Amino acid sequence: MDDNKVIRQLIRVNLELEGLEVVTAADGAECLDVVHQVRPDVVTLDVVMPRLDGLRTAARLRADPRTHHLPLAIISACTQYEVDTGLDVGVDAFLAKPFEPAELVRLVKQLIERGSGEDGGSSEDGGEGHRGGGGGGSGGGGDGDGGGDSDEGPGGGVGGVSGGVSDGVPGRISSGG
Repeated sequence: MDDNKVIRQLIRVNLELEGLEVVTAADGAECLDVVHQVRPDVVTLDVVMPRLDGLRTAARLRADPRTHHLPLAIISACTQYEVDTGLDVGVDAFLAKPFEPAELVRLVKQLIERGSGEDGGSSEDGGEGHRGGGGGGSGGGGDGDGGGDSDEGPGGGVGGVSGGVSDGVPGRISSGG
């Protein structure tokens, strides 16, 4: 999930090149709808979103018994407060913007592998959903939308920031924005 159409397309294209199915959403409210319809394997979220931001979307996904197990990643230029809040609500990983496409793919594949070991890996999306893979991500720098991230900060690897969702179909991911 990302409100920026260019970022949504970047996420989509890079994950589809890896054989993943991607579903996107432009904001958190749309993401919640998509996740419940598509049942993705992973959900990626941006923090700053219209209507319902990524952190509140993550909190709602964690509070819902149907989606509490769904791997969640924040893809954003986050402040330390946003990273701490994300960890508090149960975000699994963070990837800092700007990010390298290979980092995104690695992170999503890691999350899919982790999620498939739990209850089948079905998940719901509120943004971009991705199925069939996940990768570890690390990244640094900022994206100009409010605060830069260091290599080991919010964008670094699992526990970093990312946006997207997987719907349970192998290789399908949902992402909003």
